[in-house]
Amino acid sequence: LSHFAFTGLVVECGDVLNLLVSTAPPMTQHILMVDDDSLLRRSLALQLQQAGYRTSSAATAEDGLAISQRDRPDLVLLDVGLPGMDGLEAVQQFKRQGDLPVIFLTARRRELDTILGLELGADDYITKPFNPDVLLARVKAVLRRSAAATPSTAGETERLVVGDLVIDPRGHTASVAGRQVELTSREFDLLHALALEAGVVLSIDDLIARVWGAEFSGEPQGVYVHVRWLREKIEENPETPRRIVNVRGKGYKLVAQNADESL
Repeated sequence: LSHFAFTGLVVECGDVLNLLVSTAPPMTQHILMVDDDSLLRRSLALQLQQAGYRTSSAATAEDGLAISQRDRPDLVLLDVGLPGMDGLEAVQQFKRQGDLPVIFLTARRRELDTILGLELGADDYITKPFNPDVLLARVKAVLRRSAAATPSTAGETERLVVGDLVIDPRGHTASVAGRQVELTSREFDLLHALALEAGVVLSIDDLIARVWGAEFSGEPQGVYVHVRWLREKIEENPETPRRIVNVRGKGYKLVAQNADESL
């Protein structure tokens, strides 16, 4: 039999293909990077490709949206401070293409930009300069949450009814009093977590663990923002919420409401 030497090891020819298949990363998930810093795009592309992802890149939001329409990505890394259409406007356009997961890359440290970005539907954000390993962990976490849109356990796939609020994990849809509610992936995950424990108070730590996962390295403010944005979509009066109720010092709970009760 023919043999090949790899770093001092002798491998039979018949084993070479298996060795390559077992060690080569699966180039399946597509990540689109939209940033006007060409050096950053190249370095991120190299790191992501080494981690097993397929990448494409654009210097402007307009070009990124065009690429996304031709070759749908699994995740978008989106700079906030882009020339022309900025990231805060572009994220809305990406979400219209099918609720694509988006992570903001931003050099703007002002809290207002971060909160505004979260309200517009970004799934996560990271400020520049950042540790590449931290970004990779965030990418994996967001992709994992996106892939988990169809939960694996029976209890998590069942249709949930909390008063006139109906949540369908299989279809990834929610409705209030028969009215369909458009939610981002993170908003849906948050609502689903609350609905699974309807009437039970979930602490901020509970919600982070169930919705964001172990890789969460942001601030609790991000949870508050998502709760506030979710209230805007499912409450009759978000200023006096009756569905997602805050229990001071404890956390949040989802309370059953019917259409006639919310009037």
